Amino acid sequence: MTAARPPTTAEELRGAGLRVTAARVALLETVRAGDHLGVEAIASGVRDRVGHVSLQAVYEALHALTAAGLVRRIEPAGSPARYEGRVGDNHHHVVCRSCGAVADVDCAAGEAPCLTASDDHGFAIDEAEVIYWGLCPACSTVPSSAAP
Repeated sequence: MTAARPPTTAEELRGAGLRVTAARVALLETVRAGDHLGVEAIASGVRDRVGHVSLQAVYEALHALTAAGLVRRIEPAGSPARYEGRVGDNHHHVVCRSCGAVADVDCAAGEAPCLTASDDHGFAIDEAEVIYWGLCPACSTVPSSAAP
């Protein structure tokens, strides 16, 4: 017995009710291969795969893929929007205050305590967005002469 093969990018787009185009396939593959990419980096990755694509087309495709749940948009305060292919698992992020690096942080193992708000105000909460701020290892090195 053979294991079921994972769906192709085109099949995922069709399954989400989206039209399959070379640009959309390239965009989804670029986002999934990258690490919290901005729109310019995504556009560059798409152009590397399929040739010319307008920035407007990239924005429109990102909007459609985000609405379909195939891509997640994050927007840390003071930063432009970034996109990632890790969706549906309610993970969080850590952001460097100095260089802007972003990394994934898993929600607590087991149940997701981050979904239990101290006061839900009657909302049916199904997702939490937590952003931890600090300095990445590369930016946190402080010269020893600066210590008190």
